[in-house]
This record gives sequence, C-alpha cells and structure tokens, in this order.
Amino acid sequence: MEAFESIKNYYKPIQPAVKADDGNIVYIEVKPSKAIENFVYCFWQLKTTNPLKEDYNYRVVSDGCIDIFFNHKDPVENFVMGFCRKFTEFPIGKEFDYIGIRFLPSAFPLLFEVNAKTLSHQSEELRHVLPDVSDWISSTIKVAATFEVIIQSLDDQLIALLERKDIQYDHRFFNALKLIFQKNGHLDTEKELTTGLSARQLQRIFNFYIGTTAKSFSNVVRFQYILNANPTKYSLKESKLYFDVGFFDQAHFIKSFKTFYGVTPSEAFR
Repeated sequence: MEAFESIKNYYKPIQPAVKADDGNIVYIEVKPSKAIENFVYCFWQLKTTNPLKEDYNYRVVSDGCIDIFFNHKDPVENFVMGFCRKFTEFPIGKEFDYIGIRFLPSAFPLLFEVNAKTLSHQSEELRHVLPDVSDWISSTIKVAATFEVIIQSLDDQLIALLERKDIQYDHRFFNALKLIFQKNGHLDTEKELTTGLSARQLQRIFNFYIGTTAKSFSNVVRFQYILNANPTKYSLKESKLYFDVGFFDQAHFIKSFKTFYGVTPSEAFR
C-alpha cells in the first residue's frame, strides 16, 4: 500500500470554496474512513439552503481527479466526471443538492478497471460506465437521508469493494507519479521521469490511470500547488510563488492559471 499512501501524503486536490453573495449555497467536504483514505480524497456536498434568484453557474477547477456524483433529490441522476485539463463551468439551477466522491488520481481506474482516458474532459451518465454502481446509488440512496448517513453508506460500499479486489499496480508508474508530486509538477517529464518506463509506455499508462499525459497532469499538479499555498492577491504579487514552479513571468502564470481556474488570480483571490 506504500504506493497509494504516497498519493495521499503528497497531493491534496483543492476545489476552491464556493462563493455566494447571498449566503444561500453550502459546500462541504468530509474525509473518508482510514480504510479507503488512500483511494478517496473526500466526500462532498454542494447544495442550496434557500432558492436562488438566478441559475447558479458552478465552476469546477482542474484537480487531476475523477468524481462520481449524484442528485440527492433524485439519485437516479448519477454521473462520473473524468480528468479535465481546464476548468469546467455549467448552470445547475436555482435549487440543487449534489453529493459526490472525489477519488485520488489513479484510484478510480484501479478500483473499477475503467480506462480513465475514456472519461476525460466530460461528464458521463454513470449507468453507461458502471451500471452496477449506478443501480446501487439509485436504489439505496434515500432522498430523506442526511449527508452523514449517505457518506457512511458510500464509505461502507467502497470498503466492501476494496476488500474484494486484488489490485495489481505498476511500481514504475507510481514512482513516476510520486516524483511529479515531489517536484510540485515542475519537471521535464520526458527527461526526468526515468522510472523504467519508455516514453510510449509512460504515455499509455498515464492515459489509462490518469486520463491524460504525464506532462498535462504535471501542469495540473503545479496549479494545485499554487492553490495549496493559500495565496492572496498581495502574497502572489510579493512572493512570486509562481517562479518556484517554473513560470518564467507573470503573464505566463496568469494565462495558465486562468486555463485551470476560469478567472485570473486577481479575480480568484480578491
């Protein structure tokens, strides 16, 4: 399990706190039990406490993860979202209550034997990908159940799945992944990922387990490193944190940040 622990210890995929001017939107993250913490980063809930005046545009920033999520008000509506190399934004209405599972990088393909590349850059109905899991959510999750009750049920189900699995993994891939995390995504993936994998093997295995190339994933890790530093508009300007991870000037950093976040750093951290 050491390979999986390195992901948990090195990588914390942040989705910035939801901002709502009227205070009628709540976003919650809850850590999983220790039995599955090497595979699941968190369970999350995004919901309204009161109806909004206008449709809400939900922005998901690039985090390198795959999520399963469903509509708590109608669990038959369940989905999986794959790796995204840029931010995603979509309207979700004036009232909503979504609950999800954020899997750590590579965990979803390992647990469910699904090629991550087939899910990249899209949200897909879960029934087309994992029909048994989709049916379980549809039949088991109750509209009246609390978030706490639901995440306990999800946690138990994932523990049972993990106990049934005989997971085989390539140490060379996990060594490459660990090196990317240790370097905060700032490395030449063609020259520095010398873990025993050829360039073709590296591309194939990253596509399968992550959903993109090692270089594209490293760029997301670099972006997440900035978010994990909990910067402010002032601290970014003064500390030049982006120089530490290979951005050669402010314009380069702002362009990259906007690709992953959807707005400029000044807008994000004002």
